[in-house]
Amino acid sequence: MHYLIEAAEIQSLISKLATAKTLWLDTEVANWNTYSPKLSLIQVLAEPIDSTGTSAYILDVMGKHDLATYFINQIMVNPQIEKVFHNASFDLKYLGGQLAKNVTCTLQLARKVTRQRLQVSNLQLKTLAAELCKFSNVDAEEGRSDWGKRPLSEKQLQYAAMDTVYLAAVHRRLLEISNPNVINNIVDMLNNNSKQSKNKSENSSLTATKVRVAFECPRLFYLNHKFGDKAIFCPPNTVVGIGNAFHQLADDFVSLAIAEPQFKTFFKPAASNLNVEEISSQMQQLFYQLKFYPYLQEIIKKEASKAPALLQVWYGLQGLIKRFVELLVINRRYCSAETVISNTFVSEERSLEHYFDLPNGTQQRVGGEFDCLVFNFELKRLCVVEFKTYQPVDPSAQLAQVSLYSYMLWQKKKVAVDSAVYCVLPEFKEYYYSWEQLESAVHQLIPYKLLQMQQWLTWESPHPNPPPPTTQPHLCKICPQQQKCQTFFADTELDPPQPTLEKVEEFTKKNPPSPNADVMGEELAATLQSFKIKVDYQGSIVGPAFIRVKLKPHLGVSVNSILRLSNDLQVQLGLANPPLIAPQAGYVSVDLPRPDRQIASFEDYIQPQFLPPTAPVKIAIGVNLEGQLLEAELSDPNTCHFLIGGTPGSGKSEFLRSLLLSLLNRHSPQHLKIALVDPKRVTFPEFEQMPWLYSPVVKDSDRATELMEELVAEMESRYQQFEKVGCADLSTYNHRSTKPLPRIVCIFDEYADFMAEKEIRIVLEQSIKRLGAMARAAGIHLIIATQRPEAKVVTPIIRSNLPGRVALRTASEADSKIVLGGTQTAAAYLLGKGDLFYQIGAQLHRLQSLFAKNIRIPST
Repeated sequence: MHYLIEAAEIQSLISKLATAKTLWLDTEVANWNTYSPKLSLIQVLAEPIDSTGTSAYILDVMGKHDLATYFINQIMVNPQIEKVFHNASFDLKYLGGQLAKNVTCTLQLARKVTRQRLQVSNLQLKTLAAELCKFSNVDAEEGRSDWGKRPLSEKQLQYAAMDTVYLAAVHRRLLEISNPNVINNIVDMLNNNSKQSKNKSENSSLTATKVRVAFECPRLFYLNHKFGDKAIFCPPNTVVGIGNAFHQLADDFVSLAIAEPQFKTFFKPAASNLNVEEISSQMQQLFYQLKFYPYLQEIIKKEASKAPALLQVWYGLQGLIKRFVELLVINRRYCSAETVISNTFVSEERSLEHYFDLPNGTQQRVGGEFDCLVFNFELKRLCVVEFKTYQPVDPSAQLAQVSLYSYMLWQKKKVAVDSAVYCVLPEFKEYYYSWEQLESAVHQLIPYKLLQMQQWLTWESPHPNPPPPTTQPHLCKICPQQQKCQTFFADTELDPPQPTLEKVEEFTKKNPPSPNADVMGEELAATLQSFKIKVDYQGSIVGPAFIRVKLKPHLGVSVNSILRLSNDLQVQLGLANPPLIAPQAGYVSVDLPRPDRQIASFEDYIQPQFLPPTAPVKIAIGVNLEGQLLEAELSDPNTCHFLIGGTPGSGKSEFLRSLLLSLLNRHSPQHLKIALVDPKRVTFPEFEQMPWLYSPVVKDSDRATELMEELVAEMESRYQQFEKVGCADLSTYNHRSTKPLPRIVCIFDEYADFMAEKEIRIVLEQSIKRLGAMARAAGIHLIIATQRPEAKVVTPIIRSNLPGRVALRTASEADSKIVLGGTQTAAAYLLGKGDLFYQIGAQLHRLQSLFAKNIRIPST
């Protein structure tokens, strides 16, 4: 068993357990039979085949209310984790109550099966363990012991651990009995799930170095993480292996400086009399004699060809030693000659780890090991030093790596930690970053990059949407995995190009952060302070249309108190509309209009490339804050048909045109047909002669009803063809048939114009109802748009059959609720001109739609 009593190790374990699929849980409570019961232990088992309790975790949370709360927030309310208890109604009193999601109670399972069928004397856990699962020597007495005393006895701990073992066994046996036809080999199934969970936990661990590689090239990161491939970009004509030599020699210098008394003698004169050049020369000579020359001779004996490169390293090391001497001379003003070296080079455990909160609400572990830690007495600052052989190929990637080291050390020590990178080839060069720069980089860049890295690692060849190639093509020439990369990702090149991920940096250049972003953020925090709402400004993200300011409320500050100030902030900040405020994972976001608003050009994200007929059909929705294009796959039941609402000036027509162009640029007229309804005759004039048309563009109500009836007839005809060949959907049919059928996408602009006449309304509603319910598998898809998403126009029948939702700015909060459903009123406060909400299930994404300045129909 693993008995955890330290807060840090308990919190770390809870974060790891948050990735599990199933957990078997129990609690022990002190004073349970009094008016003041106290939670004492939380027992957890993630390996259900354990029969001895060796893999069980016992979390001692007696008096640690914050840890119990953390367990509830990370585990109990997470619907992705199945939590199995025996008597859940008892345990949930202490672990979240009604907030707990996805809870299984084995006592309830046993009652459903019935005691008579189980042939047991009662339904208590220990009885089921002994009589149903045949455990011997089941201890049923220790549970009555005092769980409030400390230290706990070995017998108590063994009892607590075995409770989870009994629970997992009973759970398994009850499932076998109640589902004999479904679960044929539940032992193997649980064992495999356990292994998968373990592997997932292991694979989910990332390092600061891998984050750097991911910034440089996502594909190289993927190959490195999955296969352990080398991931260092080396300039041409470099000698392999000298990076390790440089790191070893740099470490040797620090160790030697601390341990060798001769180094201390260089600092015996008064601080004011110390000469940097003189001391540097002396220390370089001494290090050369004691370490470098013997090391050089040893290497020459083994591999003489490395000598020239090592001499280059020596020249770089001289620059490194001089930089260290400069710091030592500064510190000598505050330390004696005896202590200055040991006080400057801080002896510290180099291994670090931290669990980062990601934008999707999950956590990601990042580990790492820094090279050196020094202290500057003049600045009163720690500084992490990273040794690099060559100049960085990507400064932003280097910044990401060192910011992680500083941030993780800050989490550990709670003091500011600067960073420096010392490169020695082709000449010594120093890069210095203040803690203020690093902290900002962590909050603005790292969580989103970690989320991307998680998504890239879920990809498997030869599926579509692999990790994107580097945004810096010159790196491919010096990539250590150039050939493997070209071969490994070759089968994915027929898939749609992914400039949405490849062009993050390019997007950032085209949409540079507004110089006033931080000023606006600080002003916002100060304004809230004037309302006695204490928050910390935690950086901002700049999108094309708005700036998302991240605020961390102080303990005790209610999120609702910020939400209620929306109108006040509009007045105080001089905004045209109230800002959109929303709680996020770990912070509150406040979206402020960008004064220098940008567009998301269609050509930057979509390039003409006809795909094979079996490729997924996706429509472009919009660009998110990270510069990535979000798309919706029409074969997905959640996004097969769309309702789109937006008032005049919201950018609805531009959105529909870019959506249509995204289809035309990827699918040939043989594989895709488009039906267009344009009663205002201004949305699709450029598309009237294109070869993709299913029929001429519809402009009047009679023809609109005919078109919808034709689509219903086409759907029924297709299902008859499917039945003849024994298949259920278009994709299967096209794989088997020598004459594949095209997908049909009907884009219906300004639906409200046809709702005035009762007869037309009834026909259209019935057609939409039938197509919405049945047409997806037949390869027919509806995109219904209106500038008046009112209840009498977009009736419940229509809403229930159009699962995909896009809301541009609406005329009222009521219209916003119609499009997005529920109580979502935020669309009424969008900025217009393509600023939109895209709803996927319960998730709401704020995006900027693409803008196609010049409509170019692809040539066929």
